[in-house]
Formats: sequence, structure tokens, C-alpha cells
Amino acid sequence: MTSTLSEAIPDDVVRYRRHFHAHPELSMEEHETAAFIERELRRFGFDQIRTGVGKTGVLATLRGGSSGPVTLLRADMDALPIEELTDAAYRSRRAGVMHACGHDGHMAILLAAAAELRRRQADVAGTLVFCFQPGEEGFSGNKYMIEDGALENPHVDRTFALHLYTGLDAGKVGVRDGPFFASSDRFDVELTGKGGHGAMPEKAVDPIVAAAEFITLLQTIVSREIAPPQPAVVTVGSLHAGTTFNVIPERAQLQGSVRAFDETVRAAMPERIERLLAGLCSAMRLEYRFDFRWIYPPTVNDPALNAVVRDVARGVVGGENVVDPHPIVMWSEDMSFMQQERPGAYFLVGARGPNVGSEPHHSARFDVDERALDIGLDLMVALGLHG
Repeated sequence: MTSTLSEAIPDDVVRYRRHFHAHPELSMEEHETAAFIERELRRFGFDQIRTGVGKTGVLATLRGGSSGPVTLLRADMDALPIEELTDAAYRSRRAGVMHACGHDGHMAILLAAAAELRRRQADVAGTLVFCFQPGEEGFSGNKYMIEDGALENPHVDRTFALHLYTGLDAGKVGVRDGPFFASSDRFDVELTGKGGHGAMPEKAVDPIVAAAEFITLLQTIVSREIAPPQPAVVTVGSLHAGTTFNVIPERAQLQGSVRAFDETVRAAMPERIERLLAGLCSAMRLEYRFDFRWIYPPTVNDPALNAVVRDVARGVVGGENVVDPHPIVMWSEDMSFMQQERPGAYFLVGARGPNVGSEPHHSARFDVDERALDIGLDLMVALGLHG
């Protein structure tokens, strides 16, 4: 399908990706990125552009040559607080900030697709909304864009989004019906005991020992309370207590993540965690504070729109390369908010190559095989033309 594009477009998608990679910005701070995108969209001839949506988001509307649905195509813009360790010529120029999840490629693909679809505006059936979203990395930027009216004026009928994925070879497209990415929620716990001398534990109430027991107990939620066919994860990612080796502190603080595909499993997690916490603290003579924050719901794909993605992908990469990605990925994704409001399809574009793209996402050495950019571009253009 690449032959349907202007010859300059594939070169542009690589150039855009390298520009974004070299100039990353953190979540909800994507001001330079948004300004660059707006300038390019205006250069393409877009005149219906909204900026500052959900703080730094950008929306551009393209009305096609014939009637059809209103289709939103989305890319996320934010980078991560990571010091890049690659030696690529386009490595990050901003200390401590890196595009380590592929969002640079997502923006490049959508921006190049916007240029091509603007050129082919008469062939578009319906209306397209190009959505460049801030704050995907835990900041709910998608939700903020919805609150700012991203799904209205025009009223969006359906959504599509992709993610470059180094867990799949370049040339593969991953599509799965139903729940695709997990929910992601957070809990914070503070354990309060009684401080004392490390040589006299009997006169203290040790929150560190209790924290260790609590972390172990948490694992029984998944192993003993949830059916094996229902994937779930409970992870403690932060534990802070004490100031030196021979003092039992008064407090210990923990932070953790909970992920699930099933909304019933997700809804029961706060009660399960606090039940274990309360029982432990009663047994070990501590007080506790427990806070649970709902962050991202599961990302659930619409089967009818997945069928559109599969059909388009077969034309781009061939039917044998359209796969159900395994193993299940317990990532979360705030595109889930839009897909709660409108039917949507979220899919993966393989980005692993023989010499690049082997590092996991969020790694300081993350990079992608740039052949994936052309495939993502062809897919987005084809979806934009699919009325």
C-alpha cells in the first residue's frame, strides 16, 4: 500500500520521528511538541485546528469529499523521565527525558498521515479528527481531552489508535477483540508502629517487618482469590522506611499498582487489599492509612472496528502477518477513556528488527525498527480512507 503515498511521505515520517525523539517533553508539558505539530498541520493546509485541548493537546479536523462517519485517529505525545543510553544520532537532547515508549513514532505516523489524507481529501468518506494527546504516561491526558470536548464538534462516531511494539517483529500487526490492555490503578499504604532500638525489638512495633509480611500477603490475592483465566497483577513498586541500620522506624510507606482485564476483578481489588492490611495490622499491633486511586480502566476493543483494522492490515502486510499478539500484555492505556465513550479499536504495530528494537518499552536503551513507521503510516491512511 506504500505505493499509494506521495514519495516524500515515507521520508517525512522518519524525519518527524527523529525530530520528536531528539526533542522529548514530559507529560502535560508538551508545549514545543504541540507547537511543532500545529505548524506542520497549518503548512499542510488544515484550517480547523484546536490547540490547548486537555492543556497541550491538538485536534485537527478534515471534512472529506463524501458523507460518512466521523473518525478520530489518535497519537500520544509525551515522553518519560529517563536518561537515554542509546548512541543514536537522534538521541534525546534533553537531559533526563526520553521517548522510551514509541510515542515519537506515533506522532510521526499520524502527522504524516494527516499530510497524505489532506492531499487526498476528496477521497475521504466522512470526517477525520486527528488527535495529538498529552499525558498518556499516567496523567490521564485522554480524559482531560474528552472533558475539553475532543469527542464533540464534530461528534466522533469511532476511534482508532496504534502502538509501536517491540514484542512483535516489524511487519506484523497485532489485533485482539475485547479487553486488549489492562486497567491500571494505584494504592498507597502507610504503616505506623512504634520506633525503637534495633537491639530491643520487643519494646518497638516494627513497621518494616509488617511491610514485608504485607507484600507477601498481597500475592495471595492473585494466586488464591482470582481464577487463573482472569489475568491480574498486584505489584509493590516502592517501599520507604527508616534512616539507618540500627533503628526501628515508626513508619513505613508503600506504593503499588493493580492491573486487571475484568472490571469485576478490578472493582474488588480495594476491598481485598484493605482486608489483608487490616487483619495484618490487627495481628501485629500497627495502625494504617490506605488510599486507592482509580486511574485507567481496561482498554476494550470493538469487534466490528477490529474487523476494519484486520481488513486494512491484510492489505498492508498480508493476512499471515495479522496476528493475535501473545503473550497477553498487562500494559494500561488511557485511550480506554475514549473507548468507553465511543466504539474503538486499538492495535499493535511490530517494531522489533534484527539490529534494533529488542529492548523493552521504558528502557533507557529503547529504540524501534523504523520500517514499522511506514507500516503504521499506511495503516492510518487506509483507516482514514475507510468510510
